[in-house]
Amino acid sequence: MAHPKLFTPLQIRGLTLENRIVIAPMCQYSAVDGCMNDWHQMHLGQLAQSGAALLTIEATAVLAEGRISDGDVGLYDDATTFAMGSVIESVRRWSNMPVGVQLSHAGRKASVRAPWLGGLQVPPGHPGGWQTMAPSAVAWRGDYVPPVALDKHGLREVREAFVAAARRAADIGIDLIQLHGAHGYLLHQFLSPLSNHRTDEYGGSLENRVRFPLEVFEAVREVFPAERPVSMRISGTDWVEGGFDIEQAQVFSQLLEARGVDAIHVSSGGLHPSQQIPVGPSYQVPLARAVRSVVNVPVVAVGLITEPAQAEAIIATGDADLIALARTVLYDPRWPWHAAAELGGHVRAANQYQRCQPEQYPHLFRS
Repeated sequence: MAHPKLFTPLQIRGLTLENRIVIAPMCQYSAVDGCMNDWHQMHLGQLAQSGAALLTIEATAVLAEGRISDGDVGLYDDATTFAMGSVIESVRRWSNMPVGVQLSHAGRKASVRAPWLGGLQVPPGHPGGWQTMAPSAVAWRGDYVPPVALDKHGLREVREAFVAAARRAADIGIDLIQLHGAHGYLLHQFLSPLSNHRTDEYGGSLENRVRFPLEVFEAVREVFPAERPVSMRISGTDWVEGGFDIEQAQVFSQLLEARGVDAIHVSSGGLHPSQQIPVGPSYQVPLARAVRSVVNVPVVAVGLITEPAQAEAIIATGDADLIALARTVLYDPRWPWHAAAELGGHVRAANQYQRCQPEQYPHLFRS
């Protein structure tokens, strides 16, 4: 392939991406009191040598009680900020890949064990557990302790926590912020009528349900440096009848665009345990295509994108502007190298790794 679209650059606000491959946030459940450690340095360090255009740090809680588990990363005090800054400084010593962070609050899906420990809720008062909060006192599952519905003071505290985390991210040199409005976490909980049963100005109609996520976006955009992008990850559908769906996601995306969002990352699900997800190759790409049809900002597609030709087709046909890799790049941290070799593209490789490349791919590298 003479000029694969997957390996063309893209400008997002003041950030130049060398190609259309981004590494999605992937929780590691390995922090200590919200602080990154050697595991994160090793994990992010290897991905920073992958040849992708952007590395996004996992869901990072803006409040301690907003962590998914007690092993989640945070950016809510001096200790968590120092820990993340130290890891980023180490990674950047050997890689010029831009680094983003996904700022998040887990809401009613917080206070659970790591997946390899079962992933179920840790009730308040138990080690590693705490009282969760949400738009409404509706539990994620029938056997979970219900969350406390956020009052006006709680809403202000959460919004201000996102702002404080954005300032910390700017201070340690983060290149991009992604707000987590997907997978059933707090901002998504406001969007979906399945989890948002409020009767005030933050519940009921779609106009009301989008209000708090938009307030958070606007507040973060105001304090993050103007030249650096702010994006949002959304679930294009809950995969449950009566839930948040693609038509509502399109409206929300247009409202985000009107407020200056720089990119929209379209995932799906995670809001309700009865979801029925038709998992298969590119299964979420139609959702990205639908969002892209109504906005003019870059749209990111994700979900079982595993083959170079598959990724190229998504970009070349205009279904999305970028593709995000998660499990695929965990399994093969050099996936962008291999895609470039297969498609005839160019990626950046560290000098220390140049000699491992097959001689028949002389254009794989950029000097």
